[in-house]
Amino acid sequence: MHQQQDAPRSAAPTAGPRPISDSGLLTADDLHLFNEGTHARLYEKMGAHPARLDGVDGTHFAVWAPNAERVSVEAYGHGSHALAPRGTSGIWQGFVGGLTPGAIYKYRIHSRYHGYQTEKSDPFAFYSEVPPKTASVVERLDYDWHDLEWMAQRRRRNALGAPISIYEMHLGSWRRDDAGWLGYRELARPLVEYLLGTGFTHVEFLPLTEHPFYGSWGYQTTGYFAPTARYGRPQDLMYLIDELHQNGIGVILDWVPSHFPTDGHALGYFDGTHLYEHADERQGFQPDWKSFVFNYGRSEVRSFLLSSAMFWLDKYHIDGLRVDAVASMLYLDYSRGPGQWVPNEHGGRENLQAIGFLRQMNQEIYRTYPDVQTIAEESTAWPMVSRPTYIGGLGFGLKWDMGWMHDTLRYMSKDPIYRTYEHNSLTFRQMYAYSENFVLALSHDEVVHGKGSLWGKMPGDEWQKFANLRLLLGYMFTLPGKKCLFMGSEFGQRREWNHDDQLDWNLLDLAPHQGLLLWMTDLNRAYRSEPACFELDTDPAGFEWIDCCDTQKSVISYARKSHSSAGTLAVAANFTPLPRHNYRIGVPAGGHWAELLNSDAREYGGSGQGNFGGHEAAPLPCHGRAWSINVTLPPLAIVVFKASQPPSSPPPAP
Repeated sequence: MHQQQDAPRSAAPTAGPRPISDSGLLTADDLHLFNEGTHARLYEKMGAHPARLDGVDGTHFAVWAPNAERVSVEAYGHGSHALAPRGTSGIWQGFVGGLTPGAIYKYRIHSRYHGYQTEKSDPFAFYSEVPPKTASVVERLDYDWHDLEWMAQRRRRNALGAPISIYEMHLGSWRRDDAGWLGYRELARPLVEYLLGTGFTHVEFLPLTEHPFYGSWGYQTTGYFAPTARYGRPQDLMYLIDELHQNGIGVILDWVPSHFPTDGHALGYFDGTHLYEHADERQGFQPDWKSFVFNYGRSEVRSFLLSSAMFWLDKYHIDGLRVDAVASMLYLDYSRGPGQWVPNEHGGRENLQAIGFLRQMNQEIYRTYPDVQTIAEESTAWPMVSRPTYIGGLGFGLKWDMGWMHDTLRYMSKDPIYRTYEHNSLTFRQMYAYSENFVLALSHDEVVHGKGSLWGKMPGDEWQKFANLRLLLGYMFTLPGKKCLFMGSEFGQRREWNHDDQLDWNLLDLAPHQGLLLWMTDLNRAYRSEPACFELDTDPAGFEWIDCCDTQKSVISYARKSHSSAGTLAVAANFTPLPRHNYRIGVPAGGHWAELLNSDAREYGGSGQGNFGGHEAAPLPCHGRAWSINVTLPPLAIVVFKASQPPSSPPPAP
């Protein structure tokens, strides 16, 4: 798999660099924590750091290559500069005068083994050449932030009891111009205006860490401390985040500690040995993605990954990390057949080292940044993913509800005539809804690889497709759980997502797409303004079935509650194209129940059937409640009612 690399670019190393003394960047404590696996801020010491030493401008370099015989900095146009080993730590370091920000470099590594030598990018580089070039670039991370107000209040904005509506997006294919994708700065104003207009509270970027293959969408990461140079410099990304924060929008970054690509310039076989990855392919190679798997049992690798997670929270003011492919980290036999994996020390399939790392990571993040969230993309029934580590959990703040996503999309793709037989796909979710702190996600994974768009999954003619999609989004936004929607779905992108093209914004010239976007905007408005939609997302007291058993009519109804009983909502969803007139549902109290939302309203593209503003509750028992309202359920639609008067006392028993 690994071959000897090309000859060095430069001549023999010069005597230019000066070894850094123990009083330099890396202290004895740093080395101890690094080798112990507990260093959380290696980015302050490792990699390339511009500095001035003895009156000379230059750069401190430090790289971990314990099995190297010689290491040098190959500075393009500035010669070769040997580094010196730092004791027995495995770190090579030195100060190179004359190399200042903008200098392009790699490390030339001569291994002790097999005559192997190679040029590698800096694992701790803050910036890289624009792909397909692969060298690292000396860079400062200076930036004058203006998001003090956001940072002071984000604990409230990121709380489990806050409204969190996430717009998931791939930065390079959201919007483009004739020259190609837009840069970080170019995107700032149009993205801020769009998110403010549609009402999303957060934006989640597919990985912006540097990656050589654009078609990986960032999930094949090579630069764990560098934003991709495709869209600009680090300060340009900081500007984008700063603008979002100043407008009250949180920023979540997709982060990938589960695997990394085999590209020769990157982490794999770094010093002539399997340094970052397991040597045994049964542990160190991921067959699904043809990539390497980190060796979580190695202390220095844990320090590397822990520092990467902390780096984005520290230097880029990121408000949350969505951790990709957690299931592949937890299970040693993930995507492997018999004989293709190695059991743990107890003979089980659990990756004990990866579990330990995830717990350590979450503990460190929440200890240092208690106002952020970590979000696990975890697709199995692993228990307590979003529970504290002190009770045996993994320590994440939130977890994607993959089961809900698959069940719901399977149900919604059915012709309504068959939905009566799939009714449990709607109701099963409430059996486990509070076992974790869930995010309901309709993500990028559901609109690629031949799966089509969300709009395309919906059955029926064009009108029914839009009605079904409005119903799906309304159902999603009225269930317990935070929300995450991939770009384009909010206005009904018709074709499958293509990372090489922008979204089909021209569709917004058409009335049905305008109506869907208006529905999404009003959903976000109601979601953010009604405490019953979010306050008790992780508390069973926030949800109550009114009727989950009307399988014949494919109707469900439920109540959402807040800390105040006056804020209770009653929700009813009709999953068939037949309108249901004189449909009675029990409500928690008397008084007037105003129609707050109706996905069938004409302004959204619906047929205009509804409830004339609402209904007065009658003292007629229904669904086990003393009060009820007689409503119209429009075709393929969801309606939401809110008690607009103080709740009445129950009528006296007969």
